[in-house]
Amino acid sequence: MMSDIIKKFPTQFAFEPVVAGGKLKRFGRFILSGMGGSHLAADLLLLARPDLPLLVRSDYGLPSLPPKELKKSLLIASSYSGNTEEVIDALHQALKKKMPVVVIAVGGALIDIAKKKKLPYIQLPDTGIQPRSALGFSLRALLRAIGDEHGLKATKALAKTLKPLAFEAAGRALANRLKDHVPLIYASRQNFAIAYNWKIKFNENGKIPAFCNSFPEINHNEMTGFEIQPSSRHLSERFHCIFLRDATDNPRIKRRMDVLKKLYTDRGLPVEEITLSGKNIFAKIFSSLLLVDWAAVATAELYGLESEQVPMLEEFKKMIK
Repeated sequence: MMSDIIKKFPTQFAFEPVVAGGKLKRFGRFILSGMGGSHLAADLLLLARPDLPLLVRSDYGLPSLPPKELKKSLLIASSYSGNTEEVIDALHQALKKKMPVVVIAVGGALIDIAKKKKLPYIQLPDTGIQPRSALGFSLRALLRAIGDEHGLKATKALAKTLKPLAFEAAGRALANRLKDHVPLIYASRQNFAIAYNWKIKFNENGKIPAFCNSFPEINHNEMTGFEIQPSSRHLSERFHCIFLRDATDNPRIKRRMDVLKKLYTDRGLPVEEITLSGKNIFAKIFSSLLLVDWAAVATAELYGLESEQVPMLEEFKKMIK
């Protein structure tokens, strides 16, 4: 059950990733190829380390960079299952271009290729959980791949300090407030990766539509869609906004949030404010994600839905073969 997975989530940070299959040199630049849950860890790492020279590629193939730049970069082929076709395609192209590579996966074709070609790889624990629920494993493996010993030490501490049950009541209460509404999750640009993860949790675990955006971009376009008038009011009645606030946000962003909250509430649009907090950046990130984990699971329960499996995704995969 998804609730059991949430309760056990902190144990993922005790995972000690090991590089097998070949030596992994140190690099100054990185390209991560990953789709869905397999690139979320990279997004969050860039939030924690915005200076990190890491490019996330969520598509077939490699980014359009000069050949010299590609060869100076380590391709991190990340796929939880090891069978994601976009990532396999990127790996094949990287090998053709003689790029340095490392594979991160539970198994599948990627691990087979790594073993056959004697490439360095990091094998994730095969616990049977969904990729989106394996963020701890994925982040630890990514930190090992880029050689970030400080990050490995900081995240390992989360195995003892994160307390999932401390967020259950608040998460379930949030789900009750969101009942019969579509969440719109907004955050500062620096925290957009958290907002995006919130969206993913409601989509995949809650089984409902959810959308996200960031400040200040929203103030230049999306908010004008909520200039609610009698003829269009029915289009906005099902939305419920969640503002993810952070003490470290730029004061001008905080002001924008305050003003937009007033504009939205004056027009009858519900606005929920949640403050991100934690002793360090990783605690802040994963405390927030535990809160939405519980909210998403409770959301599925409210609609009588199963939160872990993704039947439409499996149906889609069969149809594109």
